[in-house]
Amino acid sequence: MLTIKVLGPGCAKCVRLQENVQQAVSELNIDAQIEKVTELDKIMSYGIMATPGLVINEKVVSFGKLLNVNDCKKIIEEYL
Repeated sequence: MLTIKVLGPGCAKCVRLQENVQQAVSELNIDAQIEKVTELDKIMSYGIMATPGLVINEKVVSFGKLLNVNDCKKIIEEYL
């Protein structure tokens, strides 16, 4: 099972990224645990300079931009 984390304080882009990730996981029909990380110290521990951030299996795969559903699917498929 994949562990996917969306990093962000709750801004509109962060919320939208989480929605896009959830839709991508649903469309791929995979088992994944999706977690929203909003605590600033935890976000900073990943070393990203801008949110939203996307982490799969504890590896930062994107930060500072809003990925659409297809982008999310492509990235997630690399970890299947």
